[in-house]
Amino acid sequence: MTTAEQRRHRRDEVLRLGAEHGGVVSRELLRAVGVDRRAIRHAIDTGRWVLHGNQTVALSHEPLSPQADLWRAFWEVGPRIAVVDGASALVAAGLTGFTTRMTQVSVPHGSDPGRVSGVEVHRVTSRPPEDVLRTGPPRTTPAVAAIRAAQWAVSDRQAALVLAMTAQQRLASGAQLVDAARRTPGRRRVAFILRIAQDVAAGAESLGELDFALLCRHRGLPEPTRQRVAKGPRGRVYLDVCWDDVGLVVEIDGAGHRAGLAVTDDNFRQNALTLAGRTVLRIDLIGLRLDPDAFLDQVCEAHARLAGRSAPLSSG
Repeated sequence: MTTAEQRRHRRDEVLRLGAEHGGVVSRELLRAVGVDRRAIRHAIDTGRWVLHGNQTVALSHEPLSPQADLWRAFWEVGPRIAVVDGASALVAAGLTGFTTRMTQVSVPHGSDPGRVSGVEVHRVTSRPPEDVLRTGPPRTTPAVAAIRAAQWAVSDRQAALVLAMTAQQRLASGAQLVDAARRTPGRRRVAFILRIAQDVAAGAESLGELDFALLCRHRGLPEPTRQRVAKGPRGRVYLDVCWDDVGLVVEIDGAGHRAGLAVTDDNFRQNALTLAGRTVLRIDLIGLRLDPDAFLDQVCEAHARLAGRSAPLSSG
C-alpha cells in the first residue's frame, strides 16, 4: 500500500469511527487506526479538529450531539471504569420529558477519576456485568438506571417521578424496577424507592400496605368501605374507597391507570358516578406516598361538606 493509500485508509477509518460515535473519537481509537499524537495535535492546531477534554476529539466545530456528549463523558472519566448511568442512561434508552443538568456516570467504589466538566460522577459498590449494555456508550440497563436516578435525585418527588416515567414509557416493567431496587445498593432513600417501585408494579393493589383506611382513621374520619361493588352503566364497578352515607368516593390510581384505555374507562366510570350524585376524588398512589396530608386534607373537607358540617382544612 502506497503512502497516499495509507493516508486515505486512515482518513476513511477516522470518518467511520466518527460516524459510530456521534462525531467524536477518542485518542485511543485514533491511535488504533494509525493516527499518532503528533497528527492529532496538528489537526487540532490547524482547526480541523476540536479537543473536548483530554481524550475526546471532535471531527468538526459543531456542538456535540447528545450521543457525542455521552461518549465524551465515558472517555474522559475513564473507559475502563466508567459507565453512563442514572437519568443519562435512561435518556440514552429513550426516556423523554426528563432532563439532568449534567451527564451522570458511575465508577466502582474506590476509583478516583478526578473532576470532568459537565459530568456528575457517582461511586457504586456493585455493578454486575449483566447490568451494563454495551451497544452505544456503555450504560446501565433501564431498570438499574432508574433506581440509581432515584437514589441520586434532588428530592423524593423527583425520585418518584423518574421511576413512574420509566414504567409509563415502558423502558422497564414494574417487576423489573422492584427487582433492581432490591439488589442495587444505595445510601439514600432505599426504603422509599422500594415502596414506589412496588406501587408502580402493583398499582392500587398495594393499598394493603398503605392502609388508606388507617390514614383516614388518624384524621378522625369514619371507617370507609373499601373495594365496594356498585352498579354502573356497563355492569358492576369496584370503588376503591367510599362513604355511602355522604356519597363520597375516593379512587386510588396506580400506574396502570395511565396506560392504554384505562384513562378512558376511568373517565367513563367517574362521569357515571357523578351523574348518580356521588362526589368523586382521585388520588394517584405515588402522590399519596409523597404528600399524604395534602390529599387527606381534601378528603376531610369533602366528607365534612357532604355531611353538612365544617372541618379543618389542614392537617397541622
